[in-house]
Amino acid sequence: MLRHKYSYGEHPSQWGELFIPEPSNGNHRGAATVAGGIAVVIHGGYWRSQYGAELGEPLARDLAAHGITAWNLEYRRAGNGGGWPHTFEDILAGIDHLSHIAGDHDLKLGKVVALGHSAGGHLAVWAAGRQKLSSIGTPDADRQLQRGPEDNAVHLTGVVSQSGLLNLAAAEKLNLSNGAVCNLMGGDSHRFPKRHKYADPMSSLPINVPVYAVHATDDEDVPASQSEAYVAAATAAGSAAQLLRVPGDHFDLIDPKAVAYKKCRELVQRLLS
Repeated sequence: MLRHKYSYGEHPSQWGELFIPEPSNGNHRGAATVAGGIAVVIHGGYWRSQYGAELGEPLARDLAAHGITAWNLEYRRAGNGGGWPHTFEDILAGIDHLSHIAGDHDLKLGKVVALGHSAGGHLAVWAAGRQKLSSIGTPDADRQLQRGPEDNAVHLTGVVSQSGLLNLAAAEKLNLSNGAVCNLMGGDSHRFPKRHKYADPMSSLPINVPVYAVHATDDEDVPASQSEAYVAAATAAGSAAQLLRVPGDHFDLIDPKAVAYKKCRELVQRLLS
């Protein structure tokens, strides 16, 4: 496979690496089968700086080995210049940067699917609802987040969430990972109710982007209620969302050898087909 690293900003964490399959690679069905789409890999780690894009690299490698161009996206996290609003700005800017490099690699942006694990699942589903952000009743929060014009945006056409934190309000109440939500948002929802609402994927429903919420049956890091609540709310609102349970734990979802991950790859292929 071919690898190309690009910066989309001046901060050391504002970069992504493009993994492009070799057409002659015999391990996949042929690059022509899925060459028209891109998978954006968004790593997790409860939005904290000690976890980085190295978590997503094995997934990007595997996707490229199966004929899918993958964009392994790094972003500022809480502790290294991220948190509210910069983590969110980086996710949108990082996805949008595909339009700047598309001409260099003949990338087709008609189908762009996000594969997000844990906190990355939250960011992926949140980004899928970007067109709703200015209309959910939080204009002050909307103004705090700097982003490019929607006319130039690269819009996600599907999401595979891997044990994603899809119900931010509930994650805060459960105090998951010792206050990770408050750490991300710069304070609790009593102090900053609007920004918390703005950052919660539940607030943007319904969206016209299909979401597969995959959850590991033995996940001890993110409760299944996070995926269950989102899918229930999404389907009630008329969105295309589906809950899938896979065997294994939280990290089997990002182990290319595990059944849990292989199901996620299959769903990415389905969304790009």
